[in-house]
Amino acid sequence: MHKQIKNYAEHLSTRFRGFLPVVVDVETGGFDSHHDALLEIAAVIVSMDGDGMLTPEPAVSTQVEAFAGAHIDPKALEVNGIDPDQPLRGALPERLALDLVFKPVRTAIKATGCQRAILVGHNGAFDLGFLNAAVQRTGYKRNPFHPFSCFDTATLGGLAYGQTVLSRAVQAAGFDWNAEEAHSAVYDAERTAALFCTIVNRWRQLEQLQLDRVGAA
Repeated sequence: MHKQIKNYAEHLSTRFRGFLPVVVDVETGGFDSHHDALLEIAAVIVSMDGDGMLTPEPAVSTQVEAFAGAHIDPKALEVNGIDPDQPLRGALPERLALDLVFKPVRTAIKATGCQRAILVGHNGAFDLGFLNAAVQRTGYKRNPFHPFSCFDTATLGGLAYGQTVLSRAVQAAGFDWNAEEAHSAVYDAERTAALFCTIVNRWRQLEQLQLDRVGAA
């Protein structure tokens, strides 16, 4: 096996230059990360098997209480179906929500030998913006995510399948898409994670095929 490929198979930390991919999806009260409420967040940590293939781990998620003075656009709620005033929503304050999501991410970073997490998202700058805004509002000191870099599955979907819309890219990758479950942070994070892993694994297979052909020549 090629030395670099062998390292990929043995150490996730070498696959993305020390970064641990974590798929994140947020549901919000609008598009402005500093003024609109963060209402739901889900994260899916990515693991690697002995052959260097990526697999999504189970999602960790929570509903989030709108911060004091947050703006919530009714049109955004029509899309995500969230009722911020529903007492059974089980929403956590932003600080506790970040604690819930960040704890398993830090554990995975340590276990894999990675240096930091990198957010994977569909139009990931949007999710990263809301994550960073919550970190800033709560004065969070141990944010495990890179503050400005991210992997965008809209770009990767366009490259791999010619599709930049999440639902279409997911279906092009061979997965089902349930429109009724869409715009739930957990569902969108899980589908995005499946898409990301499939694209990266496809590249891994192509890379191995190329190396096998060179070796056979």
